[in-house]
Amino acid sequence: MTVRPRFAIVGAGLAGHSAATTLREAGFDGEIVLIGDEAARPYERPPLSKQFLQGKKPSDELFFHSLEQYAEHDIELRLGRRATALDVARQQLTLDDGEIVAYDKLLLTTGASPIRLRQPGFDLPGVHYLRTLTDAAELGEQLRQSGRHVVVIGAGFIGSEVAASARMLGNEVTLIDLLPLPMVTALGETLGELFAEVHRRQGVVLRMQSRVDELRGEGRVEEAILADGERITCDLVVVGVGVRPNVELAKQAGIETDNGIVVNEFSETSAPNVYAAGDVAHWWHPGHGRRFRVEHYDNAGEHGAAAARSMLGLSEPFIPLPYFWSDQYDINLQYVGYPEAWDQLVLRGDLAEFAVTAFFLSHGQVCAAATINRPRELRSVRRLCEARAVIDPVTLADPATDLRALSRNASRP
Repeated sequence: MTVRPRFAIVGAGLAGHSAATTLREAGFDGEIVLIGDEAARPYERPPLSKQFLQGKKPSDELFFHSLEQYAEHDIELRLGRRATALDVARQQLTLDDGEIVAYDKLLLTTGASPIRLRQPGFDLPGVHYLRTLTDAAELGEQLRQSGRHVVVIGAGFIGSEVAASARMLGNEVTLIDLLPLPMVTALGETLGELFAEVHRRQGVVLRMQSRVDELRGEGRVEEAILADGERITCDLVVVGVGVRPNVELAKQAGIETDNGIVVNEFSETSAPNVYAAGDVAHWWHPGHGRRFRVEHYDNAGEHGAAAARSMLGLSEPFIPLPYFWSDQYDINLQYVGYPEAWDQLVLRGDLAEFAVTAFFLSHGQVCAAATINRPRELRSVRRLCEARAVIDPVTLADPATDLRALSRNASRP
């Protein structure tokens, strides 16, 4: 009797789900075991800080597949289970209940976890972190009571989106960050100031270049104490100061890690028959000659699919153009490009009207771009980024320039 090969996937987020379904679509007829530490089956995370948090999208619309669909694809789900040990020599996983899962090939899509602050008072009830469906359900229930005083610590993408959702639900919101502007690390000062103004006009109080040293309260959080002594009354605190890749399992097994699980362009780790993808993977880009670890939704799906193809021997370099988006109030931001240094910003449109396309140039090449309330230009600017096109900045900024024609003629220098 022929024994079916078994591919195990640890991590039941988008990357793990994408890998499992891609394996089946590519014709793999062996066993697929998808292991996830949450009780919920794989679901869409971006709405957790937006539509789901606001009560506009129910949880049953977040799931990628029904349980029946996973069964139809012969994908075995092990939900609410955590892999506690990995033996790469024996090709075995140990789960938290002691079960041993043998594998022929293994994919690690363990994702990342929120950085938790340890200052006094951060263990009080009323302090929230947002990563899982359970986190979002608990926070959303509180925010939808309206009239709360909410402190959001961290003005990156998650923090800014939560601040917007909380304000749209009728809460008083204070947004605090060590940096001078919201999302400034990714977008730069000009667009960071644009989003600061967006929040100000919506009534959010900004405390930039500020630090929360302590939270206080009797029985639950009641005030935040800033480093300069300012005291901010609050009913809820949401912390969004970044995430750390979940490398513990890989590290225990002796797999190389460095700001994530180190993989090559084919998603292969330093251990034989072990692959990694998604938020946890620090992957090599041969074209750029460096590694990237990208925490965006689209990257997780694409990387999971690419890793699945590599597991099947259909290897091709994983060299996508990263993309992410953010919705805050009536502002839609879409961004394409790699997180790399740029030396010139070219604007097309009107910052004052919150309708602008921004081109980030490095040595004259278009290396990234962002559209703000101009979604129709995204396809063209994506092509310009893919080509790393060299175009006169005056031409880029001119609203009369036909970006579609420009992008069709773009080629790498």
